[in-house]
Amino acid sequence: MPDPAQLRGIQRRTVWVLSLGQILGGLAFGATVSLGAVLAADISGDEAFSGWAAASVTLGTAVTAVPLAALARRGGRRPSLATGMLVAIIGVAIVIIATGLGNFPFLITGFVLVGAGQAANLQSRFAAADLATDASRGRDLSIVVWATTIGAVLGPNLVGPGEALGDALGMPALTGPYLFTIVTQGIGIVLYLTALRPDPLRLAMRITAHHTAAGRRVAHADHPVPARYAMLAVAGAHGVMVSVMAMTPVHLIHAGATLEIIGLTISLHIAGMYALSPVFGILADRIGRVPTILTGQALLVASLITAALGQTSTPAVTVALILLGLGWSATTVSGATLLTEASAEDRRTRRQGRNDFLMSLVGAVGAIVAGLVLAWIGYGGLALCALSIVAVVVFLSPLGRVAHDRVPTAAE
Repeated sequence: MPDPAQLRGIQRRTVWVLSLGQILGGLAFGATVSLGAVLAADISGDEAFSGWAAASVTLGTAVTAVPLAALARRGGRRPSLATGMLVAIIGVAIVIIATGLGNFPFLITGFVLVGAGQAANLQSRFAAADLATDASRGRDLSIVVWATTIGAVLGPNLVGPGEALGDALGMPALTGPYLFTIVTQGIGIVLYLTALRPDPLRLAMRITAHHTAAGRRVAHADHPVPARYAMLAVAGAHGVMVSVMAMTPVHLIHAGATLEIIGLTISLHIAGMYALSPVFGILADRIGRVPTILTGQALLVASLITAALGQTSTPAVTVALILLGLGWSATTVSGATLLTEASAEDRRTRRQGRNDFLMSLVGAVGAIVAGLVLAWIGYGGLALCALSIVAVVVFLSPLGRVAHDRVPTAAE
């Protein structure tokens, strides 16, 4: 077994590899988010279906989250992460073909498969916590989340160059940027299979088994109620974020914004999602998981009120999207950390998969409902409706408190 110094070195390498993978995943995700709603509305011929693209991606993330977590339990993080990215590549190819055919059901099928790539991106943050200590878990997890900033901010801004490349290759309109998605996901697969060694989850499981056999293990107590609250907080923040973010491109198009402006707005939103995640990770380690979750809820309230009052102003909508990303970041980083530390070692991976399933399912439903709400009461009304989700998370926050106790084994 590695000694403590070796483990720290392995953990640093693991975080770096996962961070690079998140950069590549962010490039892919940024292009998908920017154009999905526009493609769905254009091919379906009905604005009410504009939310189905984001809904399909998040539904695909939900559907694949648990199987990928199960694959990680059996074979480790490397095959799980690589499999998710491979399925996403297949999905992108289907999206391109469906756009050329003008086939809406086929398009939605492609976006569902693209969701597997997002499931892999989500799982990588938990991979960063496999070998982390209690004192650094929030920080290590948040560093990997932060790395997504680079790719996610650049991704939407590749819409213009991608369109030019797609036109040169004779691809269907608005599908050129997805070429970048295919390339970056392919590089990510190679990275995880070759560089994520030793596999952090498999090593963590070996260490746990070794300590148990030696009678030296001190097990973390299981706290199911705080773990469930963590899932609720993460799912709620994700549902709010997806529903508002997915409708923003459609709203801005009606306001006369260009694709470049939309790309910039989404880039700034995604920067808000990831750029300050290390700050929130350190904050979660310093002041606690639940206080950081409540900080995220306060940012979400500020975002939704700004969107409702400033819906006719593109700068105001942009500010609202930045705050939306920050609120999502604070909540998901601290919520994921809380979920990990509230779960006993033998239940963590399973609960992590369920967490990603739940947050993605809520996001998918939110995106579908958001399209209907947008058509009914507009962008401002959508923002005000989302406040109800924040209220539930805040009201139930006392359930998230965890006593930092440890349960000794019989050998002790």
